Amino acid sequence: VPQSSSGSWSQLNEWGPWGVWSVCSRTCGGGASVRVRTFKLKLILILQKPSGTTLFRRPPTLQCRAFNHRPLVSGSSFTWMPFHSGDPCELSCLAEGHMFYLNFGKALDGTSCGSEPGSVCVNGHCLKAGCDQILGSGLTEDACLICGGLNRTCLHHQEMYRPTVLGYSEVAMIPAGATHIRVTDNSRNYLVLQNGRSEFIINGHWTISRPGEYPAAGTKLQYRRSSDQWESLELSGPTREDLHLLVLSTESGPGISFEYWLPPDQYFLLHGPKSPLHQAPHSASVTMATPASVSTETTKAITAIRPQIPLPETLSHSDPVCMMCTLTGLPSLAVVRAWVRSVLFLGSESRYEIEILESYRNRFPLLHREFLWAPDQCCPLLERGKQYVLMLRRHVNHENTLNRLLLEPRDYSVPYRPREDRHMRELQASCGNRGDRQCPLAI
Repeated sequence: VPQSSSGSWSQLNEWGPWGVWSVCSRTCGGGASVRVRTFKLKLILILQKPSGTTLFRRPPTLQCRAFNHRPLVSGSSFTWMPFHSGDPCELSCLAEGHMFYLNFGKALDGTSCGSEPGSVCVNGHCLKAGCDQILGSGLTEDACLICGGLNRTCLHHQEMYRPTVLGYSEVAMIPAGATHIRVTDNSRNYLVLQNGRSEFIINGHWTISRPGEYPAAGTKLQYRRSSDQWESLELSGPTREDLHLLVLSTESGPGISFEYWLPPDQYFLLHGPKSPLHQAPHSASVTMATPASVSTETTKAITAIRPQIPLPETLSHSDPVCMMCTLTGLPSLAVVRAWVRSVLFLGSESRYEIEILESYRNRFPLLHREFLWAPDQCCPLLERGKQYVLMLRRHVNHENTLNRLLLEPRDYSVPYRPREDRHMRELQASCGNRGDRQCPLAI
């Protein structure tokens, strides 16, 4: 049932179907056979009606006012206001201006009760609706947000991160579509969250946010922090954009634990053995003694197997099948961290609209937003809404009529992760202005 801030909960009563007849109570003589059916109570959402048009959904205040100026057994009459006793489904009312209250019996069916949304009184009992909106069903959403599910339609990802530097540092990128996200920390450090555009949601710009609820990526973030250094972030999801988890470190704590769930296809794309993200820790670890390599374990070029992602329908029958991309890290004039805003396939080329979030090195002017051209539709295959570390060059033809930002199939391009940023900064600091020949990957 869709929920709306302009609606209120009511109830729908239904008799279930009759069950089968039971076995006869006796094998001879006279006996009895019975069958039963259940009475179901279901919450439904109704539009708000003008005040006073319905008695059914009155809150306790209006229910108490219904007894105003009605004489009691003693003949006296009073003005009544709600009194919160131990049972929320008992209608207890306090006489205004007096020090006594009376119990007028059961609260009306449908009266809100309990601290959890959807809990209502039925025949004097506080019942909680399950995720199917059936009162008393006990059904809950699993980690995949399936009502009554058993966590079989999504996969679990969990990691531990230990901060090594003071100040802000990125812990992980939580991909769009994640559900049941939970982050915990037990230290004097502070958890930080950014959206896909690197805008702070909590604890940004060296300002600590209050615990509470915050909107984030199309869902709600529950931020909790206790006085004894415990801190947590929880989002039910699914998230509509990538989220970036950071930490504002003031000490070396025991570590930050984070977990989330993803649909299987997205999980294997990001964390499977052939995924670019899975290979990123190796491809990003640059060995200073082997400038032609992007691997700490070999001097050969890394081959990253790109997933076979279906291209847009506009390509119809000419859609290519993406196989493998070879990353070589050829000399480049710019190294940036960029967010892909849009993707357009034009003939055999790909045009990416990117937003440059950080420049580690550039030998030519770069705008905040640029069009990036790739002469191939498969290599590299960048996804809209994702962040990447890219090595770029500027292509200008002889007539100076064509000036493009170019990303060729063999150019270095990997999904952005915190370790990528650390390696880029280390190379940025070690290379300085020593020139391309003395710098690994020509960064």
